[in-house]
Amino acid sequence: MEAFWWTLYWIGVGVAFVQSLLLVLQTWEHRRYVRSSMKGWERHQPTGRVLLCAPCKGRDLNLEDNLRSLLEQDYDDYEVSFIVESVDDPACTAIRRAMAAHPWMSARLIVAGRATESGQKVHNLLAATARLSPRIEYVAFVDSDARPRPEWLRMLISRLYRPHMGAMTGYRWFVPETNSAANKLLYSLNCNVMSLLGRNSHYLLWGGSWAVRREVFEKIGFRSAWKGTIGDDLIARRLLSEAKMQVRFEPACVVASPIDSSFSEAISFVRRQYQLSFYYARDWWAFAVLSTTFNNLVWLGNLGLLAWGFLSRANWAWIPAAVTSLLYLLTVYRGKMRQDLADLYFPHLYRALRQAKRFDIWFQPVISLIHGIIVWSAGFGRRVSWRGISYRLTSDGKIKGSWRSNDSAVLPMPGVAADLPESQRKDADYQKIG
Repeated sequence: MEAFWWTLYWIGVGVAFVQSLLLVLQTWEHRRYVRSSMKGWERHQPTGRVLLCAPCKGRDLNLEDNLRSLLEQDYDDYEVSFIVESVDDPACTAIRRAMAAHPWMSARLIVAGRATESGQKVHNLLAATARLSPRIEYVAFVDSDARPRPEWLRMLISRLYRPHMGAMTGYRWFVPETNSAANKLLYSLNCNVMSLLGRNSHYLLWGGSWAVRREVFEKIGFRSAWKGTIGDDLIARRLLSEAKMQVRFEPACVVASPIDSSFSEAISFVRRQYQLSFYYARDWWAFAVLSTTFNNLVWLGNLGLLAWGFLSRANWAWIPAAVTSLLYLLTVYRGKMRQDLADLYFPHLYRALRQAKRFDIWFQPVISLIHGIIVWSAGFGRRVSWRGISYRLTSDGKIKGSWRSNDSAVLPMPGVAADLPESQRKDADYQKIG
């Protein structure tokens, strides 16, 4: 019987080492790809009119600076649609100021009204793409908490002319405003996901930084698939996968995203991401459950075996001690490679990210345990909350009902339009969606 348990132990340890080595190799490949991609951005000079959709809600950190960056892209042929639920949204003030500071830009503010069937973000995107101008060749999407670099839009559409290319995507890199434990936890969890990306994103598409050809957008039915859901990017990922069209990750389209969360807000944010995966990308959620569960069982099992061997003064206690040490060294090595990426993507943030980088490198076993608990919890309950709105979903991810923090069930509300002086308009600053 003892031989059986030791055999099982060594099988588990062997699989854990293989998993760790594969993650190290993937992180190394990501770093190599980023270094290669960061060279020669200037050679990419795509053409074609782009509609950039920026849904906004509430006061994001440094919102006005984020919005100004969208109006200062080094690509000449594009227009921006800022979309809000209501003219009373706090984001409207920042949008007006950003637009007024760039009167030469083709920009509009769309007031989409309160969502009654879909999630509010999806409702905003449906409003922005309802009547596409014949001039539009590409549709791009960005979150209001992202601050893209000047070449972001140009690189986001740089390879979309290829027939097999379904979409281009970037990702976020969190930048903690303060060095709280919650901010560092979010930073680390995000870095772990980020390092899994490579030249081929395996259909991982992030809704805060992506673009698609207008032809593809209309052909495979993004708008109809979005209706009644809250998972815009995961729905897009599924459609592109079914159409067997490539989704390419572009390092130049990784955007800085400031964060300043409490611990409960951080846990809620991460859980929501996995809840959406549970409903709209079940295979990803199942993979996350299996990998985090196995990883944590190996760590906890080795620590438990080490404690037992130490207390009983067993002559085999060195085995779990050695295994734990080697696994930890692999996580540290991978962490150091992962944090090399921070210096590649945002060298100017070296000092701002210093403490968060150390946390990510040295505390992976604890981070992994918290991660696993969150992933498991996402499989329970059908209520998903986003920016003060709670949605109850059916088993297939359709919205059954929604509630706001300050009122009862969401009621229909038609879109309304607001005005700006004519001197501040280019094309149509405001568009009514009714």
